[in-house]
Amino acid sequence: MGSNSIIETRNLSKVYKDFWGRPKVQALKALDLEVKQGEIFGVLGPNGSGKTTTIKLLLGLLFPSEGEALIFGEPTTNVAKNERIGYLPEETYLYKYLNAEETLHFYGRLFKIPSRERTKRVHELIDLVGLTRSKHRQLREYSKGMQRRIGLAQALINQPELVLLDEPTSGLDPIGTDEIKKLIVDLRRQGKTVVLSGHLLADMQDICDRIAILHHGELREIGKVSDLLTVQDITQIKVKDLPESAWEEIRGVVSRHGGEVVDVGRPTTTLEELFLRIVTESDKYPGRRRIAADQQPTPAGSPGPK
Repeated sequence: MGSNSIIETRNLSKVYKDFWGRPKVQALKALDLEVKQGEIFGVLGPNGSGKTTTIKLLLGLLFPSEGEALIFGEPTTNVAKNERIGYLPEETYLYKYLNAEETLHFYGRLFKIPSRERTKRVHELIDLVGLTRSKHRQLREYSKGMQRRIGLAQALINQPELVLLDEPTSGLDPIGTDEIKKLIVDLRRQGKTVVLSGHLLADMQDICDRIAILHHGELREIGKVSDLLTVQDITQIKVKDLPESAWEEIRGVVSRHGGEVVDVGRPTTTLEELFLRIVTESDKYPGRRRIAADQQPTPAGSPGPK
């Protein structure tokens, strides 16, 4: 295991068996991967691809059928490692009759955090995940998105070195998703290692340093996000304030050099970026309404649309 490796798996496999011990489903097959210290590592795949099984194997919640997994250089069966790990499961299992403060104090006591330090940490985490106004409400009154927020807070209560997040943005609206993504990036700035699983590709693309793609329990691709997303046989040129009259001339230059113009047009943003910008501008300039160019009012005396 490398000196800066936090996680390493070797031929890690998991077969679920039926009541009589017969093989039923091979959830994970011969997984080899390494996660470095201080990186955000994404495990992607459709439902049933083995993402949650991988995380549970890393935590020692499941035993492998073959192979091994190491965390901090120790086998995952070593429960002492869990004091250095924060975990947000796919489904948030919390005591619904406790409020946010009581929930975090409960988990803080499990880690034997002193009272004064625990109180400070509880207040900081509640503010960090945006639940200050709802901290005295019972969790049974929380929406799914709010439950994910408090679940993330409990995963950080012990100030872990390694954070495992299973579908961290599930149930969150675009604003909440953006906030959680920024929080995850901030964890990396603090020197923590983050492993997150999911199938929302845009979320992974924005924040992960490297990703592994699983399908039917097998590792299909692994590498840096920038490398995997680069289309090697297409060159993109971006210019500003170019008149349309110049496009044909550019096509001619490309053609003379044996290339092919695949597309010429204006760049577009994403719906998520548009939504976040509009909401941010609305908060900054309340009462102002942005009108699309084709919806601008017609000046008096001008002919209307035909």
